[in-house]
Amino acid sequence: MKHLLDNIFWHTLTGAQAQYATGSGNARRYSAGFSPIVAFADVERPDFDALAPHCEEGEHFYIDGWSGAAPAGWKIDVESTMFKMVWEAEMPEADEAPESTRIGSEHLAQVLELAALTRPGPFGPRTIELGEYFGCFEGDRLMAMAGERTFAGGFREISGVCVHPDFQGRGLARRLMRKLIHRQMQRGETPFLHVMRDNVGAHQLYQRMGFVDYRESVVRVISRG
Repeated sequence: MKHLLDNIFWHTLTGAQAQYATGSGNARRYSAGFSPIVAFADVERPDFDALAPHCEEGEHFYIDGWSGAAPAGWKIDVESTMFKMVWEAEMPEADEAPESTRIGSEHLAQVLELAALTRPGPFGPRTIELGEYFGCFEGDRLMAMAGERTFAGGFREISGVCVHPDFQGRGLARRLMRKLIHRQMQRGETPFLHVMRDNVGAHQLYQRMGFVDYRESVVRVISRG
């Protein structure tokens, strides 16, 4: 089943999260307000003509695994690589963040403030609707959060992991992630995640936790223009 991870966003946007997607033919994107990500049935031959009517000028989208030349009407704004990592350790024995709070719409202002400050990846105001999100609070301040994004074929992504700079070094991200891993594995799911190549510290942390590299792929930010 790991081949699903090679094009996980397509399988998600045409499967378990199709209700959060828009597109046509061999092209899909998360609807406006969710994470700005696009996907194609064949990432080596992406159908940008099918995608274009569903994208506005000025919108910027992440795309995984495509390394071809930009077609007319599109431009590549950023290019890097990221690792897909899959959990291969035992299930954590218990909830390691019992004091955490399930994040809901009432926490949106704090969530967007933390995401803007820490830039955990493509994130939108409706991203928290894609799965379970938990946060650690000090009063009204959101110290750290972690949640779920894509889901296909039993693979559930951990995403949106971030810690406010004032609260780093307390192990908050690790405990929130292990909480999610525990809950996912109780449901019979396999946790996985993405981490940018230049985020060396996070990559090493995830390896120590029990994630292993599945593959490294090109990731780009693209826009119409």
